[in-house]
Formats: sequence, C-alpha cells, structure tokens
Amino acid sequence: MIHTGIRRIPWSILCCILILMGCGLAGIARGDELVGQGHYFQKQCIWILISLTALFGTMLFPYRNLRGISYPLFLGTLLFLIAVFFIPAVNGSRRWIPLGFFKFQPSELAKITYILALAHYLMYRKNYRRIPGLIVPFILTCVPVVLILREPDLGTSLLFFPILFAMLFSAGARPRHLITIVILGICTLPLLWLEMNAEQKSRIVALFTQQDGGELPKGDGYHLYQSKQMLALGGVWGSEIAGMPVDDPAAYHLPAGRTDFIFCLVGERFGMLGCLFTVLVFAALYIRGLQIATATREPFGRLVAVGIVTLLASQTIINTGMTVGLMPITGMTLPLMSYGGTSMLSTCLALGLLINICMHPGYEMNTEPFRF
Repeated sequence: MIHTGIRRIPWSILCCILILMGCGLAGIARGDELVGQGHYFQKQCIWILISLTALFGTMLFPYRNLRGISYPLFLGTLLFLIAVFFIPAVNGSRRWIPLGFFKFQPSELAKITYILALAHYLMYRKNYRRIPGLIVPFILTCVPVVLILREPDLGTSLLFFPILFAMLFSAGARPRHLITIVILGICTLPLLWLEMNAEQKSRIVALFTQQDGGELPKGDGYHLYQSKQMLALGGVWGSEIAGMPVDDPAAYHLPAGRTDFIFCLVGERFGMLGCLFTVLVFAALYIRGLQIATATREPFGRLVAVGIVTLLASQTIINTGMTVGLMPITGMTLPLMSYGGTSMLSTCLALGLLINICMHPGYEMNTEPFRF
C-alpha cells in the first residue's frame, strides 16, 4: 500500500516546487545583500519548512472529503475578509489579521476555498447549462472580488475572473455562456474602477505612461523603471558570473524587491538565462498540472485541478508581466518564490491538493466526465 502511494506521487511537480523555492531563496539572499541588512532569507527558510509540511499533510487525505464542506469553508473565508475591516489599517491597507507571531492574510485562503466552492457548484451540469445557473457563479465571484478590492488589493482581486472562465470552460459551458461571462466582466470594469483608490488608479495610468531613459520618474513610475533597470543590469549572465556593471548603489535600489519583484532579483543575479530557466520550470509545473486535470475523470477533482493551475499560472503571468511593463503593478507575489508566509503556505496547500488529486483519481462509475 505504501509502495503504491509513493509510486502515485507526481515527482515532477515536487521537483519543480523545490527548484522554484531554491530560485526564490537565491533572489531573496541577493536582496538581503543589496540592502545590507535584514533576515528575510532565514525567515523564508522557516516558512518553506512550514509550508512543505502543510503540502505533505494535504496529500494524505482523500480530497473528495472537502466537497461536502466547500460551501462552509468559502463562507468562513468571506467572514474573515469582512473581519479585516474592523482591524486597524497598516500602511493604508486592511489585508491582515494579526495572530501573534505572524499575520494571516484571508485573501490568500479565499482563493482556494473559492475554487472548492465553485467546483462543487459546477460539477452538476444542469447548474451552468442555463442562464440562471450562469449568474450564480458570477455572483459567487464578485463577492470576494469586491471585498478584496476594498482592502485594497487589486492584484488578488484580478485572479478570480480567469479562474471562473477556465473552470466554466473545463466544465463544458456553452460558448455563448463564456461570451456572456466576458461581456459581464467588461461591464463590471467601471465598477472596479470606482472601487479602486487613487494609488491603484495611478498604477494603471503608469503602465500607459511609462518611458525609458530621460528624467527619473516618480511615484509608481519609479517602481516600474527600477524593475526594468534591475533586469537590464543582470544582462545575459547576471552579476553572479559577470559581476556588477554599475558601482552606484542607487541603481540597485528596488522597492519590494524580495516580495513583489523577486523575479527582478533573480534576473539581476542570474541574468536572462536565469529568468528563462525560471519561466521554463513554471511552464513545466503548470503543464503537468493540466495533465493531472485531464487524467482525472471525477468531476470535482478535475475542476479543482483546473482552478488551481489557472490561479497559479495567472499569478505568475501577472507578476512577471508587471516587472517588464506589460501589466500594471498590482502588489502580487510570485508563487513559491516571493517572500511571504501566508502566500507560501497557501500556494503549498493548493499544490498539495493538486498532488492529492493525482494520487486519488477517484474514477466515477459513469463514463461521462461530468454528472447530469
């Protein structure tokens, strides 16, 4: 029995996870070195150990047991998202709940419970084959989006819509339904813009007003300018091999380098080749995740697998895109690499659930992949 369980473990996913964690630690160590102080590297090592323990723990129980409690779990995280508004703001944001030695960020957990609740709803085909059944998932999505946007946290709120679209597509929604979802999403853009604060709006404006060279920009434009400069300083081989081409410490100043802009630190240290290697490892991880979803005939498991892969892939695309000026700066972490306890823990819980689905395919008696 133990030998069979070990054989079912997707070792390729575990290898990708460990490699990306190692790349993140290398970037965080470089950030500590450039700043000249801080113990982010040591703290991240502790969080990685805790998160890996949670990952292996998530692998042990049958994931289908979560199906019956998916709605209560999602409701519980919504209550946590409401609770943050009764806690004093930190740097103008209400995203965390202090729990003694660390701060818990409910929005990270909300992404996972949302996937579970949506998978539970969509696993019955009749739920989304009609227009009323299509509206329910949309409302289910908008509730956490609005709450998270008011924290404010633009980056996390953007992740829910690609998850909704991908899971509807995987569940077999009709093309006209998917077009309806896109139209509804476009219609909510004015609402999202009104819910944004001045800082969030300025980050979007900075994306369309960015420039290379000339006078050093201020505000959000400065973050984008420095992120691209750090990647340029890394060149092809990076400072680890070629050394630092500039002696001015100000050129290597990168706000939030060890969190939101960890990809830039990896690029500065290991160059373009290091960035390419990192992207390839992410691609291998997500391709393997989609293979797991395809091989799973049980409807709840397949939809959860699709949701997890879409969540992490969207987060990766948005984070790396904002570092090179293709996406607005949203304050979003890079999965498995950025410094952050709650982010690392929630990512490992999601990946542990994905591995669990691979180990317990749970074939249905019906030959159809989804129930009528």
